[in-house]
Amino acid sequence: MTTLDEVRTFIRDLPDSEAVAAVQEAATARLLQLDNAQRPVIAPGRTGRISTTISPACLRKLTGTVQQRRTPTRFDFLLTEDATNQLRHRQDPDNPRYKIPADVKRYRLSKIPAAAIELDDPADS
Repeated sequence: MTTLDEVRTFIRDLPDSEAVAAVQEAATARLLQLDNAQRPVIAPGRTGRISTTISPACLRKLTGTVQQRRTPTRFDFLLTEDATNQLRHRQDPDNPRYKIPADVKRYRLSKIPAAAIELDDPADS
């Protein structure tokens, strides 16, 4: 295996900025691979909560179950009964964005960003 000192020497001896940029791109790609490997796998059936980074604020900290993937970075999210009731009462009555009928026990939110889903169940794999 190559040592870090050998890598540094190799980079220092590169002939031009294009060669250094190629090494930098390879290092960036590897960092992204390592970062992705550490991220939790969001999949249908996993439970969690919506993070505090999402907008609108009325969706923050609501709990539920991940549903189908809508886009590569967005999922449907089925709220728990308690979270459905919270959302029903958090909204501005004069401008309800999410119209939840009284007989709906678990409301499905569409296209929640994966970055806003905090999983709370252990991964099966």
